[in-house]
Parts: sequence; C-alpha cells; structure tokens
Amino acid sequence: MNAKEYESNPLIDRLPPHLKQFIKPQHYDDYTPINQAVWRYVMRKNVDYLGKVAHESYINGLKQTGISIESIPNMYGMNRILKEIGWAAVAVDGFIPPNAFMEFQAYKVLVIASDIRQLEHIEYTPAPDIIHEGAGHAPIIANPEYAEYLRRFGEIGCKAISSAHDYEMYEAIRLLSILKEAENVAPEEVEAAANRVDELQNKKETPSEMALIRNLHWWTVEYGLIGTMENPKIFGAGLLSSIGESSWCMTDKVKKLPYTIQAAYQDFDITKPQPQLYVTPDFAHLSEVLEEFASKMALRTGGLEGISKLIDSKAIGTIELNTGLQVSGVFTNVIEYQNKPIYLQTTGKTALAYREKELVGHGTDLHSSGFGSAIGKLKGINLAIEDMSPKDLKAYNIYEGKVATLEFEGGVTVKGEIITGIRNLKGKIILISFKNCTVNYENQILFKPEWGTYDMAIGSEIVSAFSGPADFKSFNLINHVPSSQTIKAISNEEKVELERMYLAVRKHRENEGKTDLNTILETLKNKFQNDWLLTLEILEIATKESDKQLEKDSYAHLENVKNSRPEIKHLIDNGIEILN
Repeated sequence: MNAKEYESNPLIDRLPPHLKQFIKPQHYDDYTPINQAVWRYVMRKNVDYLGKVAHESYINGLKQTGISIESIPNMYGMNRILKEIGWAAVAVDGFIPPNAFMEFQAYKVLVIASDIRQLEHIEYTPAPDIIHEGAGHAPIIANPEYAEYLRRFGEIGCKAISSAHDYEMYEAIRLLSILKEAENVAPEEVEAAANRVDELQNKKETPSEMALIRNLHWWTVEYGLIGTMENPKIFGAGLLSSIGESSWCMTDKVKKLPYTIQAAYQDFDITKPQPQLYVTPDFAHLSEVLEEFASKMALRTGGLEGISKLIDSKAIGTIELNTGLQVSGVFTNVIEYQNKPIYLQTTGKTALAYREKELVGHGTDLHSSGFGSAIGKLKGINLAIEDMSPKDLKAYNIYEGKVATLEFEGGVTVKGEIITGIRNLKGKIILISFKNCTVNYENQILFKPEWGTYDMAIGSEIVSAFSGPADFKSFNLINHVPSSQTIKAISNEEKVELERMYLAVRKHRENEGKTDLNTILETLKNKFQNDWLLTLEILEIATKESDKQLEKDSYAHLENVKNSRPEIKHLIDNGIEILN
C-alpha cells in the first residue's frame, strides 16, 4: 500500500509495514446517494433510540468524534478529530485476520471497513461496514477508560496463539459475510459458504487462545451491555450499529448474564442475532476479566503447554526463555522430560532476539533452515548455566576454546568446541556457539558437525510463548492475500436513475437546488415500487415545506409498500416515527 493513497498522521505513520498492508484508500466519491441515505436513516434512528438505551458515552462520543448524522464520515475528517483523543482510523477491506485487527487496536488505531451495507440489509449485515465501525466503535472510544480497555485488549489479543482451524474459520466467515452482503449472488453459492462455516463450527476442536479471546471481544467490544442486570445499557459496537438488534436485545427474549471469564467459552454465530448477552457492571470490570484471562495465556505461563500451542498453530510464533532470549519461527517439535521441554525445534526461517530486538547476526539469513536447542539444567548440577559466574563456567569447562560435553537433564547431550557466547544486559550468558558439534538424544542425532556452527539457546525454562515474531523486522510479513475479495455493487441503468433521484432529493433537502418531488414520487410508484427510503425522504421534505398534497401522496405510497412488503413495515414506521 502506497502511503500516498491515504492521508496519514503520526499514529498511522508508526504502524509496522505488516499492518499497513491492510490499509486501503477510502475512495469517498464511490459512495452513492443511496449509500448516503442508508447512513442517514440508520444514524437518525440510532441517535433517536440509542439516546435512551446506550451508555452515556455514546451520544457524547458522537459529538466528540465529529461523526455526522447527515453523511458518511470521511476518514480524513475523522482522523483530525480522533487525534484529540489519541486515536486514529484507517480503511480496510472487510474482515482482516484477528491478530492484525487486535494489533491495530494495540497501536490505538481503529480499522474501519469502508464499504457500507445495502439498503436491503439496513438493519444488520454480517459483513463489517462503515456503519458498524464508524457509528459503532468510534464514538464509544471517546470514553478514556473504555479506550484504554480497547488498547490493552489489542495488546494482549494480538499475542494470542491461533490454531490452523482458526485460519480456516476466518477465511470461511470472511467469504460468507461477503456473499451475504453482495448483490445477485446465486443462493447455492451462499448456501455452500454457510455449510462450510457450519462444518468448521461443528468440528470438535479444542478452542485456541485466539478463539477464546475472540469470544471475550465479541461479548464486550461488539455485543456488550453495561450497568445493572435489571437496566443494562448498550456499549458494544455490533449493537450500537444494528437498528434491529439494538431494540431486540433490550427485550426479555434475549437472556442477560453477568459478564465473567466464562464468556470466553461461549461461542457466537456472526450471521444470526445473539440469543444471550453479557452485562458488565462497569468498564473497570472488563479490564479485570481481561487480566484474569491473560494470566492463563501462554504469553504469561510459557512452559511445555506454550510451545505445544505454537506447534499446533503451524504459524510464526515466539518462545522466550528466562534469560530473555527469544526464538521466533515456526515451531515443529519439542522433546519433553517430566512434563518440561528439554529441546525445541523450528523449521524454516528463524530469528533470535532479546527484548523484542533481533540479535545482531542471528536473523533469518543465518537460521534459514530452522533452529534447534537443548534447554534446561545440566544433569547433576543444581546451578543453571545462565546463573553461573565466570569462575563457575571455567570450573565446568564452559568457556571459549574448550571442547565441552554438556549432558542435560532428560538426556540431551551437546558435545563440541565452544567458539564464543553472547551475554544479556545483566551479564548473563544467553547463547553459546559451538563448532564441530554433535547433539544427541537417546538414539537420535539432532545436530551434526557438518551442518556448521551450532548455536545453543541458554535458559532453564520457557517463561512465555506467543503469536508472531519477537521483532517484526526479522520476517517478511507483508504477504497477506485474502482468499476472497469484497464484491462491489453492480450498477445498471435503472440503478443509476434511482441514484440520480436520491441525489436530487438530497440536494433539495440541503437547499443546494430545487427539484420536482411530485415527478420523482410518480416515478417511484411506477418504476421502483420496492424502494421505500426515498419516499420517506420526500415525506420529510413535504412535511417541512407544508406541502399537504405531497405529504398525503407520500403517506399513501408508503402504505402500499408496507402492504406489498410486510417484512419492511417496521422500517417505514420507524422512519415516520423519527419524522414525527
């Protein structure tokens, strides 16, 4: 993505390249007059209704973030105002991978799917769109306590380890949401995509960290309620942006549960209204539950379970040893002894780092085929290598120029001539390099002298394991190609004519030119009988201008549409209610 294709600012400038690859231009001129009318209808309805049922931060946030009721927000304008509360926004194409989505949050950047739902899906769309992101997420982050929760969630969430199943699930849901929102897609194509999602959801898989933390994100950031169980208020963006679900969720038909860490084990279906919602007493409680969850993640617990999760993920991850040395790559094997890892192995490009900064000379060029290392304590010696003083190291023959034989607890043996060692800032050894080295475990040869220099990581335990590299500069991460692309609305002569009429009515309402509203209403009656939103806009102008005949004719036409399309009767009634 060329930075010239979007307007940047300091917050966006500091994003790493692997996040910038998801940013796309907003192309504001691509929004049609019908798109603008959809935005206006939803926002007028939202402000009218949500003023009564949303958390107080929402209406205040609309003013603070400068989101207009009258027109779709321009990303540039939003960024100028969001800057005042320390955030920024970028446009993206539909769903992006969960780790990337959360990492944007960690950088205090909102990702906004710049497409907008069709008129037919005005109440709810399974695809992320600018109504959901701009009108849902942006206003509520004006609350500082909630904004910090969102940032912290992103910081922790982007380290959550995914499984291969998660990646399949992401692609399947992305495709289904795109097809459901697109026009003129064959029903069998939608059905096939829905069946694929069902098939994956029904697989008996142990949920990954990412699957669990995404549940927490869904039941708070997207579909959260706040306050008392008897009188909860809405703060989740999915509810704030759905005029259908925001009223449905307030009824007794939706079960209300107190928000606890158990919400992590409650799955959701993005394509259907939610049967239950969780109520947090306040924003502080959200952070308490998040920290409770984080304390159980491999990020903080490490160990055998942590590296096993990385092996299952089949993606780049990082383990950190108690010395601070970090190994990043695709982990493929671990040897264990008494439920502790004693040897770790990556395959393919690997990098070593310390405190998130690549060790000089230990990038993927050197470790291009993988990395393996014994870890733990030496057999029969209570003192760990990293805790040995220079005198201790000499006593155990562990220093430059000596041929050492190191037998680790669990049976891994390293024998070779020590070339040198690398120490951390505290003076502790974190890496020892050997030549003419052989590494054995039972009857396996793990490393041969002809393979070159053997670099051995020093550390008695894995203290952390997390998704992604320690230093993002170590790997080329600019390689995301989604398997499905958003399908743009199809234009034709009829649609162009309808859009012209929407534009003419909009200009009339905004005093940018007068048009014959009676002629437009007649055209709608004769040629566009299914359209109802433009007639509502004509009714609004007729009422404002006290044109009684046009008012009467508009009402009559809307009654006819309600009779022929009972499924949208409530939308028309809601629109009339706003006018009144």
